[in-house]
Amino acid sequence: MATWRADEGAATAFACLALCGLIAATLLIGQVGVVVVTRHRAQAAADLAALAAAGALIEGVDAACLEATDVARRMGTRLEECEVAEWDTTVIVNRNVPIGLLGVRTVRAVARAGPVEN
Repeated sequence: MATWRADEGAATAFACLALCGLIAATLLIGQVGVVVVTRHRAQAAADLAALAAAGALIEGVDAACLEATDVARRMGTRLEECEVAEWDTTVIVNRNVPIGLLGVRTVRAVARAGPVEN
């Protein structure tokens, strides 16, 4: 006849709970990584769009903003705003990032390009 002890199986239950906690922490860290990478890609797109707009500014403001829109689209972002002040261009781009159960969020990046001030 087998006798059962009160704590039999407690280690298995604890190991399962610890494993669930580790999996949850790993997923959370992974989602934070996805957001950081998306933010960097959005900033790169904003930088390139601002440079493209500054380069095309000689053709006019509309042509410069059109060029910025094209570069932002090719980089996987949406151009929210293109502003030109004298020879300076400022662009704002958005990019969606899926965050698992939290849905889809938007990251935003701003960049400015123009001549160097002395």
